[in-house]
Amino acid sequence: MDLRQLQTLLAVERHGSFSAAARAQHTVQSNVSAHIARLEQELDTILVDRSSGTLTEEGEVVAARARRIDSELEALAADVSSLHAEVSGSVRLGVIGTTARWLMPPLLETLTNRHPQVRAVVLDATTSSLLPQLETGRLDLAVVNLPLDDSELISETLFVEDTILLAPGGHPLADRSAVRLADLDGEPLLLEPEGTAFRSLLDAAAERHGITLRAQAEVDGMRLLASLAFQGFGATLVPASAAPRWVSGDWYRIPVADLDRRSVGLARRRRGLLSAPARALREVVREVVATEGPRQPGIEPQFA
Repeated sequence: MDLRQLQTLLAVERHGSFSAAARAQHTVQSNVSAHIARLEQELDTILVDRSSGTLTEEGEVVAARARRIDSELEALAADVSSLHAEVSGSVRLGVIGTTARWLMPPLLETLTNRHPQVRAVVLDATTSSLLPQLETGRLDLAVVNLPLDDSELISETLFVEDTILLAPGGHPLADRSAVRLADLDGEPLLLEPEGTAFRSLLDAAAERHGITLRAQAEVDGMRLLASLAFQGFGATLVPASAAPRWVSGDWYRIPVADLDRRSVGLARRRRGLLSAPARALREVVREVVATEGPRQPGIEPQFA
């Protein structure tokens, strides 16, 4: 087994066929076929379904390991380079959309000024979408909701933020200066799906207070939940950063007195070392949260 074989398997997975993988690798299809055949022979299993060009279950397992190896090789090259010159290379960062709104502009500016040779590749997605990509090595770091329930990942807290009721004009609760959970008992709300980190916090709080949170609709995405409220579809419970002050319209930000604050942190894989670019980005993330976080309504930096 050698690196070329593993990289060829990843190319087949990425491009969907032997011929497309060959074009991407600037080689001929027979070379791709030979690499895959030798890898399959050594592992004594079929890795690619020849009729569809997709990976088999065994192929997916090998590809997941190959991505981690590939990431470690990139990190190795970046680490050695940084010993002799400025930090350079690429780093892949996932960010939940609500936090990305206020974090990414100053983060990218600071990273560019301090480490101009570091190229950040940023993915805006939900926590439930980011965690699998972090675990398989598609991402180096991810800003996500906490806590995590994944033994393959570790995290550090960046900040906590208030939970608010976001209500469109005309909603029965829109004229309230504050509400309590009891006021929301049975009220139709736009909520995240059950099992997501933020929804679990809400459900636990509702159980403690003996009330029922009624889902008018379930949406996996804080920004979309907020947008639906902004546009008058219904009221929603969201973290404070989902409703920035610069968004105009007929909607109201209403504090919820007895709800726990949401924790947001920076997650990475437990195994393996961060590359030099990833370490540089981690430092910049913490610095920007410390300086910009207090300027955001309802957000308090809290490193742990």
